[in-house]
Amino acid sequence: MKKIVLATFLLSLSSSLLMGEDKPKPKPLTPGGVWPKGSMERPRPRVVDPPGFSSQETAGQAPSDAVVFFDGTDLSGWKAQKKSDDGNEAAKWKVENGYMEVVRGTGPIQTKDQIEGDAQWHVEWCAPSEVKGNSQGRGNSGVFIGGYPEVQVLDSYQNDTYPDGQASALYSQYPPMVNASRKPGEWQTYDIVVVREKKDESGKVTQPGSITVLHNGIVVHFARETGGKTPSGGLSLQDHGNPVRYRNIWARKINLVDPDSEGTPPPGKAK
Repeated sequence: MKKIVLATFLLSLSSSLLMGEDKPKPKPLTPGGVWPKGSMERPRPRVVDPPGFSSQETAGQAPSDAVVFFDGTDLSGWKAQKKSDDGNEAAKWKVENGYMEVVRGTGPIQTKDQIEGDAQWHVEWCAPSEVKGNSQGRGNSGVFIGGYPEVQVLDSYQNDTYPDGQASALYSQYPPMVNASRKPGEWQTYDIVVVREKKDESGKVTQPGSITVLHNGIVVHFARETGGKTPSGGLSLQDHGNPVRYRNIWARKINLVDPDSEGTPPPGKAK
């Protein structure tokens, strides 16, 4: 009997070996079809020092991989959107105490440099503490990222106006999902993620442009499919006649197509 059981076991083992059942099954691939699930060979994400927290008194530090457009010291990275009659394109807004302030009648200003591709933008702004006017006449300005609708700046704290024109609205298009405004005189934040339109080799759009906006850390627009038809863009700020203040303006390029390409090799391996 023992001989029969042993013979049966050996026959079964031999059949398994012949059929390759001793080989480990390949792990399923992660999205993209390049890296197996849990692969230790996959590039590690880049290490980035995160931004510091801003307070009402002080602006936080920008992330270590950010392009800083305004750090509170000067307007060297900015120019007037429209040259003066004598050809001067210098930005003429006021800079003091770590912020820039709109000077009525000097016109909008814009960054000298642009960000190519998809990006994360951070802007902090403050409506005047002294409340004057109502509706659109109260703390009015705007943030424009090249190729996208204006993200409205307005004192919308207990100040009614048309919904697609209040603070954080995509002006004349979409009202924000909620009104997340702070009181006038308090610093507020916009974190804006822009995705540029993508096309294949034939020119067919494979991914529409979109914009996501967080107002004071709250999502007010999520992947709105509007704008983004240009491959790059800078940022401009509107002069609407109100002394709105801005500080801590920076942007980060983000790679949504192939983030692995920016990674670092596993420990002990050359890139």
